[in-house]
Amino acid sequence: QVQLVESGGGLVQTGGSLRLSCAASGMIFSTNTMGWYRQAPGKQRNLVATMLSNGVTNYADSVKGRFTISRDNAKSSVALQMNNLKPDDSAVYYCGGTHIGRWVWGQGTQVTVSS
Repeated sequence: QVQLVESGGGLVQTGGSLRLSCAASGMIFSTNTMGWYRQAPGKQRNLVATMLSNGVTNYADSVKGRFTISRDNAKSSVALQMNNLKPDDSAVYYCGGTHIGRWVWGQGTQVTVSS
């Protein structure tokens, strides 16, 4: 059974930092694409960052220079380091990844940035 479990969300003040982690199990990890998306109340789920198996990254313009995605293939995990957080970053953050031609989602973790 493929499973993604996020952790590390919480409440932080504007300008603060958080590190999200996502542990994958049952997934062919080293050759897949992993990513982080976020969804604020009443809005659609949007891309935050992705990382291909070769290490190539892609970021939403709104987080470039503040967020960094990384992965550890040996541990089947992906992380999102978030610095200089802003209230607009508040959302449920979802880890996702490809597995045998389909995209798999985690359950999400809440990030709230207070002003």
